[in-house]
Amino acid sequence: MEPVTATELGEALEAARARPERWRALADVVHAGTRRDEPGEEELRRAWEAMEASGRDPAGIGPMAEALARGAVRNDSLAGDLRRWIAAGNPVRARDAARRTVPSGDGRGPTRGGSGSPGSGADAAPPTHNAVGGGAVVNGSVIQARGIHGDVHFHAAPALPAPAAADTLAVRQLPPAPAHFISREEELAALRDLARQASDSPVIAVISGPAGVGKTALASRWLHELSGEFPDGQLYADLRGHTTTGDPAAPAEVLGQFLRALGVDRTPLDFAELAALWRSRTSALRIAVMLDNALSAAQVRPLLPGGTDSLVAVTSRRRLTGLGIDGAAFQPLGMLASGDAVELLSRRIGAGRVRREPEAARRVVSLCAGLPLAVCVVAARMAVRPRQPIAAMAGTLGREGVGGLEALSVEGEHVVRAALDASYQDLSPEQARGYRRLGVAPVAVLNASTAAAACAIDPVRADRLLDGLAEVNLLEDLGPDGVSGPDRYRFHDLVRMHASGLAARTDGATERQEAVRRVVDLYLFTATEAEALLSPSHRTLARDYAFEPGQPPPFDDATGALEWLDAERFHLMAALRTAAEHGWHATAWQLADAMWPLFLRLRPYDLWIEAHEIGRAAARRDGDREGESRMLTSGGTGLRNAGRHDDAITWFTLARDAARRDGDPKAEAQALHGLGQSHRLAGRLSAATDFFRRALELREHIGHVRGAALTRLCLGEVALVDRRPEEATALLASARDELLGVDDPYDAARALALLGRARAGTSAAGRTAAEQELRRALGEFEETGSVHWQAKVLEMLGDTAAESGDVPAARDWYEQSLARYTPVSETDARRLVDCLRRLDGPHEE
Repeated sequence: MEPVTATELGEALEAARARPERWRALADVVHAGTRRDEPGEEELRRAWEAMEASGRDPAGIGPMAEALARGAVRNDSLAGDLRRWIAAGNPVRARDAARRTVPSGDGRGPTRGGSGSPGSGADAAPPTHNAVGGGAVVNGSVIQARGIHGDVHFHAAPALPAPAAADTLAVRQLPPAPAHFISREEELAALRDLARQASDSPVIAVISGPAGVGKTALASRWLHELSGEFPDGQLYADLRGHTTTGDPAAPAEVLGQFLRALGVDRTPLDFAELAALWRSRTSALRIAVMLDNALSAAQVRPLLPGGTDSLVAVTSRRRLTGLGIDGAAFQPLGMLASGDAVELLSRRIGAGRVRREPEAARRVVSLCAGLPLAVCVVAARMAVRPRQPIAAMAGTLGREGVGGLEALSVEGEHVVRAALDASYQDLSPEQARGYRRLGVAPVAVLNASTAAAACAIDPVRADRLLDGLAEVNLLEDLGPDGVSGPDRYRFHDLVRMHASGLAARTDGATERQEAVRRVVDLYLFTATEAEALLSPSHRTLARDYAFEPGQPPPFDDATGALEWLDAERFHLMAALRTAAEHGWHATAWQLADAMWPLFLRLRPYDLWIEAHEIGRAAARRDGDREGESRMLTSGGTGLRNAGRHDDAITWFTLARDAARRDGDPKAEAQALHGLGQSHRLAGRLSAATDFFRRALELREHIGHVRGAALTRLCLGEVALVDRRPEEATALLASARDELLGVDDPYDAARALALLGRARAGTSAAGRTAAEQELRRALGEFEETGSVHWQAKVLEMLGDTAAESGDVPAARDWYEQSLARYTPVSETDARRLVDCLRRLDGPHEE
């Protein structure tokens, strides 16, 4: 591992001083690195204690960095933890470090080591240096040696695919623990005892209480304490059980989010398969899962991990007693006692002020009804008015007519509203306007780009606005985005309700609608930019912007574009649904169209189908025939790939009829091609061939080269399935050349893989050429990142080896294929298990 230097540690420490969650993460690293009482640990322990005692004085940064660097030299585990801590503070650096991997062999088959010469003589060999630098991660079997003589054979269990970035750095998704956490010692003690109990199922704790009482803060504090106990990661999801925008999170949505965080690129459409994959993936992991703002036991139950060494913390305004049958323990959370609430206020505004006006302080917390959210909002307002008497705040709150628990209508909404009204009055006009605009934004998580769009200001001012609102506790700071880097923020549900209510009372309907439309247009624009990078051959249809964004997208290459689409998939769907609800029909179908690369590459079938169902209806209402045709063919593709073949045939038939009516031969050919694909997947090869031939004739007639090549590829695949290898070879070779000619590497690799299988069926000599072509296709799919096609090609290599009688090679290929299929397709994985069983059957005697 590359040494951790004092210089980079110093830079990271300086940045962490202003971020409590980063400092707490470092504290976990230091404590873990000083547990063993080994030589040198005392120096690090003293340096850390001195740093903490000084209040993180900048003068102590240098000595602390040097002590950490020396400790890392002595302790490899500490070095690794520090390297990950530094990378986690820079999301872009973390992602880049995670991508730097050293493959095992060529990753394409049974590893065969060659022989090498040690040099011209026993003493003439140059010095040998073996090193892996940077953030590299080695996957698979490794030999470290000066020289290798003879053959080396590895016969290992099948390896999982090279891990995604989420696998390389343990997933740490928990929100930051609150800097001013107070009291709750009794509740924390009960939760700590629960975590220590042995169990044959995951530990489940349900923390319930009214809105704003501190459920999320308590769960975060508890799980951060236990971070070292769960080395495989800490997952977080906001289940949106009480949100005022959109619907509660569906379990399928959250399972997909969790599985992607654990490195699963594609997830099954069927919910039962998805839940089974989640349980299987987590069965051997030690993970902590935080499910925030749950609505019901039914929403939570499918999200419970499969391993017995995991822990789940659920927060909810409801008691969720239905989880008792799953072994859950229940921890209710009430209001803060008066003394604890005063202590919280004291920590936020300074103990001196509270000592000078103890009665007024008690009056303030009494008016806040012991609700931590209300106390924090009031304290944030007072902190920026250091000379204002506490009694003045007590008077302000008292004039709102709030007094004690009896005023807690709607689980704290009333008492929080009084505190929020007071904070709102202190905002500058620009901040107040921004607060109201953000309150109506159609997405749950905000950053500088979305705030700039909603408020019609530039991103620099938007960043200041977000920071200012977070400073006075009107927004929660979620830390940097793991994909593009900018800080993210969100409203507490009650605060969003307050902001949107103010907008409804203060701003006109046109102003509110404009703020929403600007955000929706931003998502349409950014998705369209991603589409241009990822699918340049997919003709971009017209885009109708009411407010075309002027800011550039947060990515500059195809990799970044796909990562953005993946990270923003649910916000994109929220924007699409919002457009449909507001009657912005053109925007709705255009958003579905712009998300095409997300659907094609990552296959979220549920979103694919929903987006196109909404988009199809919107295009029809918009009267845009070209848009409706695109929705029918792209949506039909989603239905077909999801296994709904007859539904897909209905959509493609409608698209074909509309194209004929409009005299659009290109659209008609696309529909015919889709009909052919749907019949092929349904096993109706004769009908598929007929539709493909008609599509090919039309595409050749209008000069659509890429379209003709794709149809030729599909005809070749049908011929291959129908055991006509010579015909398949000719069609696929032609398709391969044409697709390379139009710069379509992904589909050209598909043609090459199928061509290899076709050659394997022609002759013994053909099988040798087939293996070479399949290996090349595998390499091309590894470059494009298509895990499913990598698995498919490995399966083809196994089939080819089995047909030639090479059982050991076939087994190796099948095992590699199974390892890649397992995270992405349970159906395909089961088929590979059957292949391996059949392969072993005749040889057991």
